[in-house]
Amino acid sequence: MAADLIDPHASVWHLFGAVMRRCREGESKIALRRAAADLYVDYSNLAKWERGERTPPPEIVPRLDEVYGAHGILTALYGTLVRLSAVAESDRLRTGMCLETPAYRNGDDDMERRAALQLLAGLGTLGATSNYGALGGVSGESLRRLLDMSLSQAPQTVDEWESACADHLHALRTRPPAQVATDLLVDLLAIRRQLDTGASTQEVELQRIKAALSTLHANVLTRMGEHGSAVRWWRTARQAADASGDLELRLGVRATESGHGLYGQRDPGTVLRLTQNAQQIAGTRPSLGLALVICSQAKALTVLGRHEDAQRALNTFRDHVAAEPPSASVMPGYWNGGQLLGAESLIYAGAGNEAEAHDAGERLLAFSSDYQVTATVRLHEALCAVVNGGVDQGMRLATTVIDALPQVHNDNMVVGTGRMVLHAVPRDQQKRPSVAEFRQVLALEPARSA
Repeated sequence: MAADLIDPHASVWHLFGAVMRRCREGESKIALRRAAADLYVDYSNLAKWERGERTPPPEIVPRLDEVYGAHGILTALYGTLVRLSAVAESDRLRTGMCLETPAYRNGDDDMERRAALQLLAGLGTLGATSNYGALGGVSGESLRRLLDMSLSQAPQTVDEWESACADHLHALRTRPPAQVATDLLVDLLAIRRQLDTGASTQEVELQRIKAALSTLHANVLTRMGEHGSAVRWWRTARQAADASGDLELRLGVRATESGHGLYGQRDPGTVLRLTQNAQQIAGTRPSLGLALVICSQAKALTVLGRHEDAQRALNTFRDHVAAEPPSASVMPGYWNGGQLLGAESLIYAGAGNEAEAHDAGERLLAFSSDYQVTATVRLHEALCAVVNGGVDQGMRLATTVIDALPQVHNDNMVVGTGRMVLHAVPRDQQKRPSVAEFRQVLALEPARSA
């Protein structure tokens, strides 16, 4: 009947009703009257909740999740929309504007995007001021599509999940981060649902998959500059890796977290402590996971200006990799020792060793197809020039690299490398015009007087 059609674009509560109906008529296939009886609510009230005409009381929502077989989706969405409604009401009272109960504004309002992504990612809390709109402009229609995909996705085998991880890794290296983030969110929700409902014999393998997907998502968020969200996903990745009992995976996740922390996410001292904490769980046997942790440690030491310590750590990393230890049991192409080349390029550049930095950069370009590698290698060249006294030369090169970065590949990790170049400029030369121009390209505040 036409009267029963639900337009999820009409308001956020119409969206909630549409999701309710999708859950009830999807996997569960429960008739509305039977659902009302199981919920001990009036049939007409339940129908109005699904049509978005009324809002269910908060105490009934967990029971809705249970009866509809929604696996926590309705509870997560309800909490998000309640907060969204509160923000909309606050705006109305503050501005005196008459906002519709809280409807989508032009179909792509940033708050709705953040709310939708909070649901799909399964994040319990997301700050109201977090700029989550960068995740690709998820509009109401995109949200409907993502919800439909995630709600209808059947459980996958471990082999299928491993293929999915490989696909996401390829996407990470070849596609804009905003596009990758949306696809990852769908699979992250699906793996969480499968862990909640799957057989216990698969739990360890599924935790490995969850750790790998969460690591990739934290990587993507770091590239996008969404540092608060990235830190939460690093935590999720660590917890899943620990639950798997896979030592190499536990170390690989921690190495990746600490390495990404150097790009504006954490201060270098904190990154160094993270690597030291990871080494405490590593043991003494040759380990690729431990080698990756030491690699991140070497890069942190370079950023801190401790170049001799960084070189020693780099040599230790080489020794571990030379022993050819096994890699993590999931997504081995991600934790494969190739980080050595990136570390060499940065460490040699930071120490002003031009020839070694150039050779390492060439090897890195030959090894990796990641779109950010070319920019990173050229920024390392700029860093080396600055360290060796060529401030203007380094600034001009770095400005060219950042300025030429395509908007679709607006990568915070490349910009973070640019900040390392800027940080290497001596204090007494921070006022040079070339430095000021580079600051403007990086959209940083002007240097303050000493």
